[in-house]
Amino acid sequence: MRSSLALGALAAALLAAVSVPAAAQTHIEVQGGRSYMDSYGTNAFFVEAVFDPRAMGQSRFTWSPDVSLGYIEGRDIGRYRDSHPGVTNDVWVGALGARLHYGSDGDWYHPFFFSFQVAGTAGGRTQALSSGYEFVSTLGWQYKNVSFQVRHISNGSFKEPNRGETMALVGIGFDI
Repeated sequence: MRSSLALGALAAALLAAVSVPAAAQTHIEVQGGRSYMDSYGTNAFFVEAVFDPRAMGQSRFTWSPDVSLGYIEGRDIGRYRDSHPGVTNDVWVGALGARLHYGSDGDWYHPFFFSFQVAGTAGGRTQALSSGYEFVSTLGWQYKNVSFQVRHISNGSFKEPNRGETMALVGIGFDI
């Protein structure tokens, strides 16, 4: 119940991102790819909003608020059929955090980013995502309207089992 409430709040925040005034710089992205638990793959989809970058003091780092809503399909794996939790549940993930960049817009390395988010899950538990809270780490490259990223979602071993989901995603986005 608590995770459903948190997921609803994050979904509302994501929808609010669409209504941000045009003066603010917001990047909306639709991402898809394969997610793996151990060596078992499934489909994963995300919608992500990255807001206006902010300087971190006098450094060359910038950070941007980052909100995402994702869906990871369940799997049918024989060795986990009698496990609790199993692996067949589809899981919704709502996350909120920050995306970090280094350098100026013209630097060759500026499109690379790292993001960290705190997430809530809904739709059931799996061997990979066994709690209502998870942590999301993403390493990626975004250039204008295209991104490539590797994302890992895990609860940090606060609750077992904790196999985690590791995914490769491709994103298409636009600025509003």
